[in-house]
Amino acid sequence: MTEIIQKDGTWVFDGDALRLTPGRDKNVGLLRRELGELLVPLGALAGISFEQGKKAGRLRLRLRDGADPLLQATGGRLTEPHDPYQLLVEPDRYGVAEYVVDEVRNALLLEQVPSGPVDAYLLPGPSVPLSVSAGDGVASFDGERVRLEWKWQAEDSKSAAGPRTLPLADIVAVEWQPTVGLENGHLRFTVRAAPSKVPPKYDPNAVELWGFKRDPLMALVAAAVQARLPHPAARAALADARPDGEPAEPAPVPAPAPVPAAEDDHDALLRRLRELGELHRSGVLTDEEFTLAKQAVLKRM
Repeated sequence: MTEIIQKDGTWVFDGDALRLTPGRDKNVGLLRRELGELLVPLGALAGISFEQGKKAGRLRLRLRDGADPLLQATGGRLTEPHDPYQLLVEPDRYGVAEYVVDEVRNALLLEQVPSGPVDAYLLPGPSVPLSVSAGDGVASFDGERVRLEWKWQAEDSKSAAGPRTLPLADIVAVEWQPTVGLENGHLRFTVRAAPSKVPPKYDPNAVELWGFKRDPLMALVAAAVQARLPHPAARAALADARPDGEPAEPAPVPAPAPVPAAEDDHDALLRRLRELGELHRSGVLTDEEFTLAKQAVLKRM
């Protein structure tokens, strides 16, 4: 057994799997603390590396493509301190870190573990039920359905439509995007009946994120849903098997970007009504949601 203990966390390798336990240091990211201990089987690893630095080094795991629903849902956009597959190493433990790398690499060679993609998840998603509040809403998942509830800061059309429930059977894709610079992030669900996408601020199937502390926790919901969706390799095989060669799911159709109503003048409200009509015709809003949202706008005219 090989072990390295740091303030950032503890990694233990027993020859068959790596056990990653987050540390209790204040610099450990909230997402890593909420994820808790992860058990990564040797077969899920594509590689391991160690990089020395002046003040600290860094151990990095590279997982095989498609092995982890968390990485699949976040598209590799998790960064330190939220990435559970990185470990900060103090200079006096560089020798131990290099020994861990050697042990894992030797095991990969001995077991002849390929580094290519896999056709099934080798790690489980986060346990359910779970609920996360961040950005303009609250996202909850019980293993069978996603529920989205809106905060008072949410855009008017979302608030007027009220809470939204998405059965897992209707969800074809999930995406988590962090805030980058001046561009807000989001947690978005692509729904079978409404494949077109509008900006997350207006999308009733998306929570908009603004770069605050709890934003990364929305990745937990994304990963839990992703783990219960068909594996991407299975969807690709299904698409290839179709005789007409068309994809199994309808391709997203771009929708006109809505115009934010910065002022409550008559022209702005008319634009909002046209926007709601477009969302209704494209299937993003149901008849009931469209009626409620339209009534909310008409009350302001």
